[in-house]
Amino acid sequence: MSVVRTIRRVDRLVSRRRTRCILVDSRTAVNYEMVAPVVRAMSPDPRVRFAFTASEEPQRLEEIYKAAPSGRWLIGPRRAALSRWDAYLTSDFMWAALPRGAARIQMFHGVAGKYGFDAPHDTMRQWDRLFFVNERRLRNFVTAGAIDADSPAARLIGMPKVDCLVDGTLRRNDVLGHFRLDPARPTVLYAPTWSPESSLNRLGERLLERLVQLPINVVVKLHDRSRDLRPQYSGGIDWVARLSAVLSRPNAHLAGGANIAPCLVAADVLITDHSSAGFEYLLLDRPVVRIEVPELIRQANVHPDYVQLMADASLNVTTDADAVRAVERAIAEPAERSAVRRRIAADLFYEAGTATPRCAAALYEVIELTPHPSVAPIAHEVKPCLQSA
Repeated sequence: MSVVRTIRRVDRLVSRRRTRCILVDSRTAVNYEMVAPVVRAMSPDPRVRFAFTASEEPQRLEEIYKAAPSGRWLIGPRRAALSRWDAYLTSDFMWAALPRGAARIQMFHGVAGKYGFDAPHDTMRQWDRLFFVNERRLRNFVTAGAIDADSPAARLIGMPKVDCLVDGTLRRNDVLGHFRLDPARPTVLYAPTWSPESSLNRLGERLLERLVQLPINVVVKLHDRSRDLRPQYSGGIDWVARLSAVLSRPNAHLAGGANIAPCLVAADVLITDHSSAGFEYLLLDRPVVRIEVPELIRQANVHPDYVQLMADASLNVTTDADAVRAVERAIAEPAERSAVRRRIAADLFYEAGTATPRCAAALYEVIELTPHPSVAPIAHEVKPCLQSA
């Protein structure tokens, strides 16, 4: 390994350039949304250039990065492997082959506690930076032995994706106008997670058939994996085609795109099962109706702490009929469980509203550049590590 490090160091010195090149790697368009605010914040800087790859499914490059800035630099994994990168940025546990080396940066995907994300059994010491969303996850990594308590790689950043939920960027009535829905009506968002075991597969159609009969707006936001016809993601069902009839009413809308933030801001009540979007919605301090699906919890290996957090913040139901009654209750009593929602949101999202400039500053540190003036001043310091395990 020392020989490899020496070769890479010489390569960096010989090919050192004024422009820093950062490679973004994503499995899905939702993965890219975790990184997108930072890309947008740093794109005005002529010293920085972002490239975008999909190391697992390169044939989906255009689809995954549809929302990337115009003139985006899409690059296949083979070509990426031949190039030298100053940083490699991803929001999932991916590891592209980069023989010439790069500072590997993990931004994480979501806060729902699925698939061992919050307490990995494998070491994470190979990452040069870990941009933690909250201190809870940082502590869990230390407790699980994935990193050391004084890890030089750990940074407490927050989640740039959710800044727009609290900084006034998005407005409810503007979003509803874009959806051609009446802003005077209460709006209910149904946003299930992806999985053959999700509430969508078990009762989604029946639930929506009931909801559209109410004097409310109904918005449906599918996870991009639920639009994937492969059985392991959607159960092999074309959900867009399946739901088109029930959502063909004036008070209903099937939202497109990978970014759920506008839908969250537009909604007065959220219905979900177990998803990061459910936790993100808590930042708005509005009611959540949680459909209990034990099979989903088991299949997604959700950490018990996160199951309890979602249950504590929500009105919990098991059937479509119960969900409709819970929606009516939530509209009538929106302040119920408000204190719990606010407490959990503060726990899971470090300094929401200021994560993007903090993340950009940490990335500039990695690529050894001073921040560009286009990046807003940092509201709070970037915490380098956990002080105590």
